[in-house]
Amino acid sequence: MSDQSTPPPTQGLKAPPFARNAPQISLRLFATLMLFWLLLNGSISPATLITGVIVAAIIALFFGSSLSFLSGLRLTPAAFLASVGFIGFFLKELIKANLILAKLVLTPALPISPAIVKVRTTLTDPVGRLLLANAITLTPGTLTCDIQGEWLYIHWVVAPTTDPDTATKAIVSGFENYLEVMYG
Repeated sequence: MSDQSTPPPTQGLKAPPFARNAPQISLRLFATLMLFWLLLNGSISPATLITGVIVAAIIALFFGSSLSFLSGLRLTPAAFLASVGFIGFFLKELIKANLILAKLVLTPALPISPAIVKVRTTLTDPVGRLLLANAITLTPGTLTCDIQGEWLYIHWVVAPTTDPDTATKAIVSGFENYLEVMYG
């Protein structure tokens, strides 16, 4: 005879965060896949849209719950505008850094002052931090060496300072303005 006051073994157990947010994550994955599909195809013909919807829906249905890294991305108009702004800011910094490094390399004296600087990030979302680290690394003249908590260690080819506050303002702040809106 069983005691009816004893809850079954599954009651009281919480699902992991990615399982609780699975529908939201699947929707985000679907939206992201559709956006990339449309950008890569460059067409919004009915056949392209139908194919994209089918493929994105299948991928989101089967893999949405295992992709918890999308859970921190906000789906708001402000986050969308911040994403566009982030891409624009990154491209501007990329071009600017390429020109500076080209001038540096072509200068006979090679006036470099390399250093590894410690910068602080206010981002708490791991994917936001990853995007920040990758954006810094992809910008010529800087390379993210390590992330430890709120600190990033950046190799900077022409380091005018090693002061963490000044380096944070020079390297991180511009990217963070957009990533904070996207990831919080």
